[in-house]
Amino acid sequence: MLAACGPPFRAALRRAAPPGIAAFHSSARCPRGARVAVVLSGCGVYDGTEIHEASAILVHLSRGGAEVQMYAPDVPQMHVVDHSKGQPAEAESRNVLVESARIARGKITSLAKLTTADHDAVIFPGGFGAAKNLSTFAVDGKDCKVNREVERVLKDFHKAGKPIGLCCISPVLAAKVLSGAEVTVGHEEEEGGKWPYAGTAGAIKELGGKHCVKEVTEAHVDTKNKVVTTPAFMCETELHHIFDGIGAMVKNVLKLTGK
Repeated sequence: MLAACGPPFRAALRRAAPPGIAAFHSSARCPRGARVAVVLSGCGVYDGTEIHEASAILVHLSRGGAEVQMYAPDVPQMHVVDHSKGQPAEAESRNVLVESARIARGKITSLAKLTTADHDAVIFPGGFGAAKNLSTFAVDGKDCKVNREVERVLKDFHKAGKPIGLCCISPVLAAKVLSGAEVTVGHEEEEGGKWPYAGTAGAIKELGGKHCVKEVTEAHVDTKNKVVTTPAFMCETELHHIFDGIGAMVKNVLKLTGK
């Protein structure tokens, strides 16, 4: 197969980071529509970004004509989880920025460089990385601390009146940083396991936020604070329902940019 593809293709496969990698990104094309920052928290649901959610966000942003740049904090992960076992991998450490680059296909920037001047909106996918690497929510609950760059970004976009999108567990970040913000993580009761993380709704209230019950295919829009949220994998359901809910979130974020 490689022989049929020719020398240029084989040479590209041998390189660890092809110089032309930017050509594979929609963000490398001429700017069009809203400029949206996507903040990642690693790579993998148990210790980083939920990959399906990140991909869904990027697909919907692409369809919406947005120009996308991905960011992540340059910090160590809280821990590394062996995803085949669901257990922490002892004596192993990884960097959030480096791991996030896997999802970004190498085109990743340190969160410290994210400014409101360069973007019209910011979106945070879920995954346990939001509760472990972007904050300490997974360990400290309502008494959690938020990474200082994440806090800065949330406050800066809020102050600038620019929309903020969050899904899955990441709405806890807005609840913690933006007092009184309205968010959703879905339902407030487990309902036989359909909503296994329903207790997060109570934590959001303890953090100072207002929780609004929504279905997995819906998004809640806090028009006052320009915060848009959707449950995503807080619900045990088919992937296409999660994809549709994320689409509703992205659509409303883009609408609020006015672009």
